[in-house]
Amino acid sequence: MNLSLIFLFQISITIAFCVMAAIFDVKRSIVPDWLTKSLLVFGLLSNLFLSLYSSNIKFILASIISSLITYSITYMLWQLNVWGGGDVKLFTGISAVIPFGIDFGFLDIFPELSIYPFSFSVVLNSILVSFPVLIIFFLYLLFKNNIFRKNRDFLFNIFNVSSLKFLVESTLNKMVQVKNIHEGAIVNEYYFNNEHICDLINDVGGNLKVYKNEDSSYFKYYFKSQSAGGITEREMYLLKIMNTQGFISDEISVKISFPFAPAILFGLMIAVVYGDMIMLFTKNIFLVV
Repeated sequence: MNLSLIFLFQISITIAFCVMAAIFDVKRSIVPDWLTKSLLVFGLLSNLFLSLYSSNIKFILASIISSLITYSITYMLWQLNVWGGGDVKLFTGISAVIPFGIDFGFLDIFPELSIYPFSFSVVLNSILVSFPVLIIFFLYLLFKNNIFRKNRDFLFNIFNVSSLKFLVESTLNKMVQVKNIHEGAIVNEYYFNNEHICDLINDVGGNLKVYKNEDSSYFKYYFKSQSAGGITEREMYLLKIMNTQGFISDEISVKISFPFAPAILFGLMIAVVYGDMIMLFTKNIFLVV
């Protein structure tokens, strides 16, 4: 059995999982745990098979080390609000399947390799391609919500600061039923006076945080999500319980989170075919100089 064919099978499965993750992220704003965990298990098992088949421990060892390092770094970036928890698990799954650089001579594919693990190339590529993806996603939301049809004046005042602020707020936020809210949702400011809500949220100690309202005398407090990670599972159930008991209203404002999984998919495919974009840029700069 040719090892290159096994590598090609691993990459094909990884791309298929990333396609599914992108679809889930766009449609449901979440990358399911079963999907990322399945990819992680596949990566570990397939590289264990490679180690046993080739009598070389480097495959499974590299898979484990790459997964741990990738998870640690992407988790820290999650703490800095760069992406969601599902994206961290997806990167980790990719690193478990493909810990090495790719070089397929029999397919005439010679991607630019980097000095760091392959998963880092995917991370960097994903960040670079996320900017055009973000613009496309924002324009998609604008036309989906018929913002310009409802407010024709914005077409003539598009560069006005207040108009741009309205476009961003109306496009990237939406009202949802509390009973339908899901884990990872990024909750906007919700104003209230009931101090019992403060105790309930503080006791959970999750992503929601209570603040004193300094701008209005009518509402004393408000709570909102602290980071892009969104609410935890416990906070999701807490909001639903508080809604059932009448502490909060039936609807709550949440941010429309940017689906980063499509950027990961594009970053992966670029890494497979062309390699590390940073290395490519660096190489071209030196060639020009």
